[in-house]
Amino acid sequence: MKTCTAAVFLSLLSLGSAAPQTSCDSLVKPITISKEEILGKWLYIGGSSNIPGSRSLAFLMTSFWLNISATSQSNVLNLFQTQRILDECSSFIYDVTFENSTMLIEKPFYLKEVYLPTDCSDCLSVYEEIISGKDTFRSLLLFSRSNCVSSAAVEMLKTQAVCLKMSPPLMTDSRDEICPDNLTPTEGLSAINTILEAKTAHHAARFLDTVFDYFVN
Repeated sequence: MKTCTAAVFLSLLSLGSAAPQTSCDSLVKPITISKEEILGKWLYIGGSSNIPGSRSLAFLMTSFWLNISATSQSNVLNLFQTQRILDECSSFIYDVTFENSTMLIEKPFYLKEVYLPTDCSDCLSVYEEIISGKDTFRSLLLFSRSNCVSSAAVEMLKTQAVCLKMSPPLMTDSRDEICPDNLTPTEGLSAINTILEAKTAHHAARFLDTVFDYFVN
């Protein structure tokens, strides 16, 4: 799933030196984006998250894309999300609120999503804050209209992760086949909420993340 071992190794080395604060200020400052700009199909390129199990899942997930479409409500968007895990495709569908360059989900968990600068003209750099009960999680994700992005865009993502004090991003392999768009989706928010609320499984998931990072990364 990762682009190459060398790239991940370099990203680990990058944690050894913090990015200059002036550079960080501009790299993690949310940008303005319109509804029209965010609509359409986006392919997942790579990212980092502290949601328990997210890093081990990243090694097992060979593709992930989403399609964002407008609804009859001007501030509501519909997301169709598809992923391939262990060579099996599945899909979710759910609605979100989009206002003032910010995507929001308020129930059954809270999610605030803003967008950061990127060196890629057809890319979307996403920063999420998620609150589920007493737990708070963060994710930094890179999407693109195509399955291949410039090395400059990937390096910027890695630097943003350093600035945000997050783990090095794990990148997908652009050669992996994506799932078709004719799958029957399940309701997404309840499925995602089940993962976030699985408190007893979080310790095991964090352990798996550590194991995958140590032996595979």
